[in-house]
Amino acid sequence: MQANDVKMSWEEVIEDTRDFLSEEFEVDRNMILPENSLKDTLDLDSLDYVDLVVLIEENLNIKITGEDFKEIVTFGDFYKLVRQKLNL
Repeated sequence: MQANDVKMSWEEVIEDTRDFLSEEFEVDRNMILPENSLKDTLDLDSLDYVDLVVLIEENLNIKITGEDFKEIVTFGDFYKLVRQKLNL
């Protein structure tokens, strides 16, 4: 389900995001917590950010740019950005 296709609750957006990130980056979904580092938890390098942007666009149906990630440190920061983009 894509976030903009059907109005999802914020909790559903977070749970779906945790699911697709854990699957794509092969990390325990229980490690995807608001206070944890996005980069360290997902073990991201510069090319992984490109994959992350595509994954977000496909799964949440929102546009994210590399520039959007400049202020992102934690998953909490990331969720805040997603919430703004989804207008939730």
